[in-house]
Amino acid sequence: MMEPFIRNDQYNFITYQTQVLINGYRAVNDLGVLQALKGLAKDKVLNLFGELSPSQQRVLEHIIEIRDQDQAEDYLMGLKAYVIPFQTLSDASVKKLFPKVKKLKTPDWNQVDVKSVSYLGWNDHAQERKYIVAESNGKLKGFKGTFKNSSKKGICTICHSFGSIGFYMSESKKSAHGTYVKKGNYICQDSDECNEKLKDKEKLEDFIERINL
Repeated sequence: MMEPFIRNDQYNFITYQTQVLINGYRAVNDLGVLQALKGLAKDKVLNLFGELSPSQQRVLEHIIEIRDQDQAEDYLMGLKAYVIPFQTLSDASVKKLFPKVKKLKTPDWNQVDVKSVSYLGWNDHAQERKYIVAESNGKLKGFKGTFKNSSKKGICTICHSFGSIGFYMSESKKSAHGTYVKKGNYICQDSDECNEKLKDKEKLEDFIERINL
């Protein structure tokens, strides 16, 4: 069996393209238009990746066979085996990422699907905090900030999708002299939903770079 080669955000993008095809078959009867739609979807999916082996390319190209929801679900289920899992974490490993936090609230690890997250995020509602674990410069790092839900919906800085958001305020060192700077961003209240909607990892990387400066 092939090694996993699809990131979560790429899988989400492919999922979106399957829905584009389904909608196309529901709305269009022109075979030429449908053929063009299939070719466009295939090209967009293949262009997500730098280099692909012949086997990897064949797996992805089956997207052109999708016409309805059942076919899409079968295709996506097959692809799930090739999704790169997020690094497995535990209470002990997470606490090492937040050494200054006393009584750190950690996620329920049984509820974490490591093949469905590009980053790990969870809320401590009692303390009005949100914790984020993500890759930065090739290493996993922990970020914490205050978090207050907004009563209005808006665009998330991480996934760039419209939904229920909150104001995340982080604090980081600005200089070696110990000067601190606060940075605020509106992000999804529910990090699991954010991960489901994230279709471009660069958006996540930009967010992490901003709060990590």
